[in-house]
Amino acid sequence: MHRSGCASDADDLLQEVFLRAVLQGADFCRVENPRAWLFQVARNLLVDRLRLTKEQVPLPDDLLADAPPEIAPVDLLSHCLPRVLSELSAEDREAIVLCDIQGVTQKAFAERLGLSLPAAKSRVQRARLRLRSQLADACQLTFDAEGRVCCFVPRPPLDSGASPSDGT
Repeated sequence: MHRSGCASDADDLLQEVFLRAVLQGADFCRVENPRAWLFQVARNLLVDRLRLTKEQVPLPDDLLADAPPEIAPVDLLSHCLPRVLSELSAEDREAIVLCDIQGVTQKAFAERLGLSLPAAKSRVQRARLRLRSQLADACQLTFDAEGRVCCFVPRPPLDSGASPSDGT
């Protein structure tokens, strides 16, 4: 009664403790310290009841689990990639697509084109630099203080009939 603060709650709790003891049956007789067992059961029941009656505070909308995870702006650049790739030279596009998108090793790329490994590495490196420059221009990249992409303007792919030089 002292811990629950209400006589009717204490009576309900006592009846639940008695029911738990009866449900133990013959096992209750084997309990080493029955008095301690009864107090422990009573305490656990009281704690459970207090947890159920505790006021619940709803979570703010921004903390809900079903909110989609925020995607980093640099990961969203894939929306600009088709247009930018179409604006690169065929040589640069081949290097980027094979080595960076399809995962072909630079050694295999060199063998495929009949180049030395250092020449293939240089070609891939130059293609990456031109891709970065074209992404910055075509998608209007903005960088934060650490040099990471913080935002950009998505650009749709060019129409098949348009050319990169006609301003579309």
